Amino acid sequence: MKHWLNQHTQALGLVLKRMRKNLLATLLMFVVMGATLSLPGTLYVIVENLNRLAGNMQSDPQISLFLKLDADQQTVAAIAEKLESHAGIREHRFISKHTAWEQMQQDAETAAVSTSLDRNPLPDAYFVTPQIMQPHEIEALQAELHQWEGVELAQLDTSWIKRLNALLQLGKKGILVLVVLLGFALVVIIGNTIRLQILTQREEIEVSKLIGATDSFIRRPFLYAGTIYGFGGGLVAWLLLIGIIHLFNLSIADLAQLYASGYRLDLPAVETGIGIIAGTIALSWLGSYIAVNRSLAQLALK
Repeated sequence: MKHWLNQHTQALGLVLKRMRKNLLATLLMFVVMGATLSLPGTLYVIVENLNRLAGNMQSDPQISLFLKLDADQQTVAAIAEKLESHAGIREHRFISKHTAWEQMQQDAETAAVSTSLDRNPLPDAYFVTPQIMQPHEIEALQAELHQWEGVELAQLDTSWIKRLNALLQLGKKGILVLVVLLGFALVVIIGNTIRLQILTQREEIEVSKLIGATDSFIRRPFLYAGTIYGFGGGLVAWLLLIGIIHLFNLSIADLAQLYASGYRLDLPAVETGIGIIAGTIALSWLGSYIAVNRSLAQLALK
């Protein structure tokens, strides 16, 4: 165990010494990786905040539940009891046919129409706010309410919910595609960087193999180098992401004041930062592993 720790400690010390010697190149690599990864991170935070904003919208979808014209008080009370106990309903509001008729007569735009009618044509109605926000779940609730005894029509306008949900889903898919492409680019960048390091140390590697060094011994420093590049690049990406969100919030605060709102973009959670750093380390390690194995295979053929 002690021998194994000494081997890894020596490899890590060798890599840190080389990086310290080429400090400017190392820092530039961190910045390039960080700037590359901060782009999908920023888009992810924006989409998540839009999703949160959509969930907090005051214009929640409503189902208008119009009762049959001949519905009696017992039917109205039974429907109210069902709505009260339904797990998928957040709240409901009842407007009687008499209240609706009075409002119609008092409204300037509909008063002329009401005077031409000899009786009240309006039904009792419940306006229901669902507990759920997914369009297909709300439509299922609408279909259920429509089947209740005493209900003439359950009306719902979900077009804006569907459009918003479709845009958010499209944004998430776009981010996923961008992450995959940039992840592939990151593997290539790290692979080329490690390959160039191997070329500059080729003679040293060949001498090491002649005196009996194993592939794992030769591979170890380069894998540590890839891991350190990944950690540094992920950390820079995390810091850039926080800085970008703060910069956005400066402008959003001014815009929100015009609408008497205190809305701000939420900073990404710590788990998001850990995920970015861990993902970058994994991709960098993979790029290093591929580059080292290819180089060792080419040396073995000669």
